[in-house]
Amino acid sequence: MSGYSHEIPGGAAWSAPVRTGREITLTALGADASVSVLLFGADRLDRLNVPDTLKAQLSACVRAPMVLMSDRGLALASVVSSSLEWHDALTGFGHDVHLERFAPSSYATDRNDWRRSARTGLVSELTKHGLSEADLHGCVNFFARVGITDDDRGTLGLLTGIAREGDTVTLRTEQDVLLVLATGPHPLDTSDYAPAGVRVEVAVGSMTPADDASWGFRDESARALEQARRVLV
Repeated sequence: MSGYSHEIPGGAAWSAPVRTGREITLTALGADASVSVLLFGADRLDRLNVPDTLKAQLSACVRAPMVLMSDRGLALASVVSSSLEWHDALTGFGHDVHLERFAPSSYATDRNDWRRSARTGLVSELTKHGLSEADLHGCVNFFARVGITDDDRGTLGLLTGIAREGDTVTLRTEQDVLLVLATGPHPLDTSDYAPAGVRVEVAVGSMTPADDASWGFRDESARALEQARRVLV
């Protein structure tokens, strides 16, 4: 399929409106990649609701063939395929405070090597579409996986060595959406600042088959997809 392709360096951000029925393929350009993704409906009334997405589909992570649901219960996108079985949707995006262990950094001193958090990148992209930090919401950190550590409190930690260069995840848009993403470090990343880049490819998708896995995943998944179709009528 022909379409649009764009490479986002590590520590950067990107956004674009994407029409209904497109396939968005994210490809990790390095090991331990993590890309924080926000989704908005075209009218901005609907936005990704991570708690409802997980609760309705009885999952603690995002994986194929789950549906990414809005706060009104409409499907924004479906996870068509993934080379990984787990994508983090519990920990949110990285903040500037997560980078305080490094020396101060700014564009004035470091130019394109400026160390930026995912939050900084997301807010920067939101402003391009008339939105602001008030429009930030729970994200999915594609390619990242978290797990219970062995400390006494059983806290969550980032698992390394999971995502490799070339890993992919493909989403199908179920309505017109605004896609916003940032490749800043995962909030639980304690390594040196070296976030991997991600390639985004957008292509016209094929017709949804009658036995589509997202429709059959759970009753709640099918309801969200049906509600999205009614909006398009």
